[in-house]
Amino acid sequence: MPKSVNKVILVGNVGKDPEVKYTPGGMPVARFSVATSENYKDRNDEWQERTEWHSIVAWQRLAEIVCEYVRKGAKLYIEGRLQTSSWEDHDSGARKYRTEIVARDIVLLSNGNRGQTGDPRRERKDIPASTDGMQEPGEAEISEDIPF
Repeated sequence: MPKSVNKVILVGNVGKDPEVKYTPGGMPVARFSVATSENYKDRNDEWQERTEWHSIVAWQRLAEIVCEYVRKGAKLYIEGRLQTSSWEDHDSGARKYRTEIVARDIVLLSNGNRGQTGDPRRERKDIPASTDGMQEPGEAEISEDIPF
């Protein structure tokens, strides 16, 4: 039995079109946000909605697939792991932290077109993508020059 598990599963909606950049070595990296919502009753017995925003990052072929098929409003199933990175802010010198989900599998549950016609490749409903067997870059390969 494993001693620890770092696994995240989300089903949510994309907040804006993904941004795809390339590392100095030419490796694609896509970043986007996903919203998940939950409903609950407050102390006054009234329904409330709480929305949580998640930062997602995808590497290599998965980043290319995200760039091609994922748009704002699309509903996605995402499996990945949590990763926190830190750096020193050049302006203030303060320590900054970012926690994101490194995607391993993404399934497009709906497109973001909301019924509009367009590229027929974006009309597909299930486009599984996986990075199984692929290596993610180490910290040394990630350039802080990628401004997002």
